[in-house]
Amino acid sequence: MSEPLLSVEDLWVRFPTRNGVVEAVRGISFSVGRERVGIVGESGSGKSMTGRSILRLIRSPGQMEAKHITFKGQNLLDLSERQMRGIRGHRISMVMQDPKFSLNPVMTIGKQIVEVLRLHAKVSRKQAIVSALEMLEAVQIRDPERVFNAYPHELSGGMGQRVMIAMMLITDPELLIADEPTSALDVTVQMRVLAIMDKLVQERGMGLIFVSHDLNLVSSFCDRIIIMYAGRIVETCLAKDLHKATHPYTRGLLNALPRLDAPAERLDALQREESWKQERSVAAHG
Repeated sequence: MSEPLLSVEDLWVRFPTRNGVVEAVRGISFSVGRERVGIVGESGSGKSMTGRSILRLIRSPGQMEAKHITFKGQNLLDLSERQMRGIRGHRISMVMQDPKFSLNPVMTIGKQIVEVLRLHAKVSRKQAIVSALEMLEAVQIRDPERVFNAYPHELSGGMGQRVMIAMMLITDPELLIADEPTSALDVTVQMRVLAIMDKLVQERGMGLIFVSHDLNLVSSFCDRIIIMYAGRIVETCLAKDLHKATHPYTRGLLNALPRLDAPAERLDALQREESWKQERSVAAHG
């Protein structure tokens, strides 16, 4: 078996508060190859913090530690902040949840994409403009010239999300982290954005970490699924085998989903206490 693109071992993320230390991520380990890996969990389960930790984006007073976060044989924890800036947005890119907060409101779309490319690649401004227009076309934006010269507030949510994907992929990264990239979109736009992302990932042979709270969406889109609860990984399975999941928390998530093929008068409520007790037991026994 070939070496994975990314390997994370014993990752912890902590935030000191007035009421004590909150452990957002608690000792998780996983690896990602050239595949689509979904990380699923409720709000507050630690999935977004996991994605940010990979790029060392946890800022003070937050504390992050791990035995290693290895990307293509290189431990990212050993790199200086300057070296990490060469990794972020170049070899590993991250699509944030809401483009409204990720795009600069006073710069045109084209200027922002060109700036990203020229920061990481030695290309002329003219070459960067051509590449930016090609990338906007690749994410199925019909009028790339108009969008290139537009400002973020002039775009719809779906268009803004496509721009973010174009911006993150223009440097040809080897790993893409997508943090709920479709959560603010309606279902039809959501499926279009996922299809674009899937096509680009497969064509470029990239690895993808897809962070989401939508179990159905992830199971239909990803190859493997990591289920997180209260900062821990409770179960990992192939997407096609999700219906065979055994952990009570995963079963609870599945049973709480409405199904057209098996309508129920009342959906099951998620019972977290039982799952939490099992997690505490696992932690106590190593």
